[in-house]
Amino acid sequence: MIRSRALILSFCLATPPVAACELALALAVDVSGSVDPGEYRLQMDGLVEGLRDYVVSEALVRAEAEVSLVQWSGSSRQRVSVPWTRIDSYEALDDLTAEIATAPRVWRNFSTAIGEALDFTMQSFDSVDHCRRMVIDVSGDGVSNEGIAPTGIHPDLRRRGITVNAIAIEEGDAELTAYFFENVIMGEGAFVVTALTFEDYPARIRRKLLREVARATAAAE
Repeated sequence: MIRSRALILSFCLATPPVAACELALALAVDVSGSVDPGEYRLQMDGLVEGLRDYVVSEALVRAEAEVSLVQWSGSSRQRVSVPWTRIDSYEALDDLTAEIATAPRVWRNFSTAIGEALDFTMQSFDSVDHCRRMVIDVSGDGVSNEGIAPTGIHPDLRRRGITVNAIAIEEGDAELTAYFFENVIMGEGAFVVTALTFEDYPARIRRKLLREVARATAAAE
């Protein structure tokens, strides 16, 4: 009995504790009818470049982050394109970005249902609710014009402790940033980053990711 206890103790001491997930980050990308094929490509490539940024990638690995990709359009048109992926190494990050880079576009010709996208993405956090911070990173180039209003989802998001940040692509709407501030983002420290055009998206999404993941890492230290 004493020997068995000693073996168990030895095993426990030799096994490093499981690192806690500091951040669950869902990347919710607009693929509605206002986004043409070239603009879709700019979003995907921008996400890949941003995630591979040295500071961002290091922060994600240190945070043991969980990351997923959601494509969304009109009502009832939301899909997880890349499921939750644990970023516990640079190899895991490489696998994630390879999946994002090759993710096929799901829809092309439908409306913009931001509230529906938030609701769908919120439900996906059921499998990562062990993470200390939960964030939806939503990008879009227009106001919600179908389905549940984004503010209608806010009480449930608040109850679950999920923050919503946004990147407003103002190519066709110079007031979109203000709309996102008033109707889309929510939670402690929530913010909007503005991209004046889709061509600005890669640089702006990198800045947004830096702000999101750096905060998670700093809080963990």
